[in-house]
Amino acid sequence: MSQSYGKTRWKRFALVMVPSVAATAAIGVSLANSALAASFSVSGQQFKVTVQDLQGDGFSQFGGVDSEANKTPHPVAISAFDDAKLQSLCQSVVTDLGPLGKWTLVLKAGENSANDDSKKVHAQQLLIDLNQLNADAEFKNINIGQDASTLTGSAVGKLQKDGGKLPTGAQGFSQHADSAHLTNVQQTAWATSAGTFTLPGLHLNINQGTDSECYK
Repeated sequence: MSQSYGKTRWKRFALVMVPSVAATAAIGVSLANSALAASFSVSGQQFKVTVQDLQGDGFSQFGGVDSEANKTPHPVAISAFDDAKLQSLCQSVVTDLGPLGKWTLVLKAGENSANDDSKKVHAQQLLIDLNQLNADAEFKNINIGQDASTLTGSAVGKLQKDGGKLPTGAQGFSQHADSAHLTNVQQTAWATSAGTFTLPGLHLNINQGTDSECYK
């Protein structure tokens, strides 16, 4: 297995599945053949997340499929972090309440924590099922193209313990890095889970309309 050493910087990092034609095709074939196990059953609503700075150890990313209760499938890139610290986390989801109109639930935590790790959001065994990501990214000791079935780490172990399966062979395109540093993060996701999730300075608001989303 070939390995890449050192640091890799990717300006405005997009999903690792997107630049690779082979990987994108593999996800399409896998979805058609139901070869990728769903990692989560989702509500059918996406949510937006921004993070000013994310420092994560034990990073892995691979393809998967989330399914709604009506079995509608959604291809996702699953990002896994064994341990992550996040500065200025914002999460928002818009809900249409019919005659009451649209309302936005906004959660914020870890604000003003640039120089104080105790005030940052801390997640262990963090799993994020996303379909869009923009960020400035730096990876240490990255290996791109690893078979996902060979991935290790506590976050991947949590996924398997919860009943998820890692894709193999042609469907198993993945990447792994000892650490990942992402700044100016914007993403849309279908689901997030963690073994532990500590949110200092948590604020939650429900606002009318959509103007308070984390980003447009």
